[in-house]
Parts: sequence; structure tokens; C-alpha cells
Amino acid sequence: MISASVVLIAGGVPTSAAALAAPSAPALLHVTAIHATPAVDWVETTDSPSGITAELPGKATVRKATISIEGKPVDARFYGLDTPDGAVGFAVHDMPGEQYPLEDHLQRVLESYRVNTAEPLDSSNVHKTTFDGRPALDARLTSETENENLTGFIRFIADDKHLVQALVLGPEANEKALKAMHEQLLGSLRIP
Repeated sequence: MISASVVLIAGGVPTSAAALAAPSAPALLHVTAIHATPAVDWVETTDSPSGITAELPGKATVRKATISIEGKPVDARFYGLDTPDGAVGFAVHDMPGEQYPLEDHLQRVLESYRVNTAEPLDSSNVHKTTFDGRPALDARLTSETENENLTGFIRFIADDKHLVQALVLGPEANEKALKAMHEQLLGSLRIP
């Protein structure tokens, strides 16, 4: 199964094709998983530079990366866990709105995300929404692999300073549990 850290780092931002193809680009698809034993109670996780918080089903550690987006460096932090039902997590990308007009580009973000993960994902039920007055884009994700079919849910949220993504992904057989995890993650997400 694709772990949360790999999926969150792999393609959640609109990377240029040149940056992906360049040999000097970071090999983000080969990041090791963040493992933790899920807790009965979800634990609040705070991205300290931004103050963005969300609850996760266990204690997650931060993974940091600098990603090149259209030739500009973007700092990103990733928090994720693998659970018995699938992977769950969120990522915060420092993307000032005046530098990256995200409201107009959320669909491009999703497309980049879909094609740049370790296993290409298909998206369906894509629709624009808002999150606390901020522009957002929701999608259902699927992927057919040799070993199993995967499904999940993702939301991208843009504001003046950050791109936030909330994600769950796991075996298709666990879709109901994954949907519940995604709703709980979104219900706990706070962007100051």
C-alpha cells in the first residue's frame, strides 16, 4: 500500500514537468513511510510554523522538504500515519498567494498530484468548495495496482500563505472507514 508520507510528498503541489524530469530534482517518491500505532483517541498535530492543526489517529512526526515549483523553492511539511484501514495525513506547503495564485490553480494542483504519485491515481467526483471561506477542491482518488485496488479522498485548501492538503488512501475494501477518517480529519482541521 502507498503510505501517507509517500502520497503526501509525491504530488500534492503543481510541479513543472521540467522540475520532475530534472536529475537534480529530489526523489520524493521514495520516502519511507511514517509508521505509528493508531490510538483510540485522535491526537492533535500542529504545524508549528503556520499554526495549522489537525487530529490524526496517533502521534505523527514531521517530514520536511523543499520542493521546486515553477523554479521557485517551496517549503513543505508532511504529517501522516498508516492505520489498519489505510494511510491518513495532511501537508502544509508555504505558498504565498501573491507568488502562487492558488485559487485559480487548484485543478492544476490536483492533476499534478494524480500523475506524480508512485502509482498514478485517477480522480472522480471533483468539485470546488470552500473551507472556512477559503477556496478548496475535493476529489475521490482510485488506483488499480497489481496487488490491490486503492481508493481515497483528498481536499486541497488554498489561502494567502499556504496550500493545505488533507488525504486518506487505502484498500478499496476499506472505503467506508476511509471516508469516515477523512471526515474526521477535515472536521479537526484548523487554519488560523
